[in-house]
Amino acid sequence: MLYAFGFERVGVVVSDLYFVDPDPLPGQDTPEHGVRLELRIFERGELTGSVYSARPITIGRPLWRVDLLQDANAAPNTFDRTHHHPAFDGWNPSPRVFVDELSRDPLTWLTHQLTDVSRLLKETSISPDEIPAADAHGLRTAAPEIADTVRRLLDRVWSGKLGRPTDDAAPGPVTGMRVSWL
Repeated sequence: MLYAFGFERVGVVVSDLYFVDPDPLPGQDTPEHGVRLELRIFERGELTGSVYSARPITIGRPLWRVDLLQDANAAPNTFDRTHHHPAFDGWNPSPRVFVDELSRDPLTWLTHQLTDVSRLLKETSISPDEIPAADAHGLRTAAPEIADTVRRLLDRVWSGKLGRPTDDAAPGPVTGMRVSWL
């Protein structure tokens, strides 16, 4: 499932995630599942028909990512693999950064990040001056709604409805898989 919150130049996308890393970190060799959130560049395309035509929308390059992940075999709400990626090099994220506050209370941490856009953008490859003031205001205002969306997705992951492997997985051990919009 994919949710998008678009502002003037940036937006937030949120999706459930099931992930088997083909080259796992030590101690993380079991599948992960949870919710991924990314701050992305959004672009509005030109109308290609009448004033009533649908507008093309591009969800472009990522600026920042948070992964509210845990061992897929663990009890809900453990957040044992929750981390963020403060920057991207093109489409590739920086290494995982584990933060105690993020693992202890991820939704509060996430809301705080989204309400302090200037501080958040200092970690990314984009200058806060490049983001319209309306976007910073929009993110601050929408932060509780975004966090609520993340919470609802997490509930669906933990209930087994989302964040699951595909039904068409090959027989035998799975050495790599990513099931998600993001």
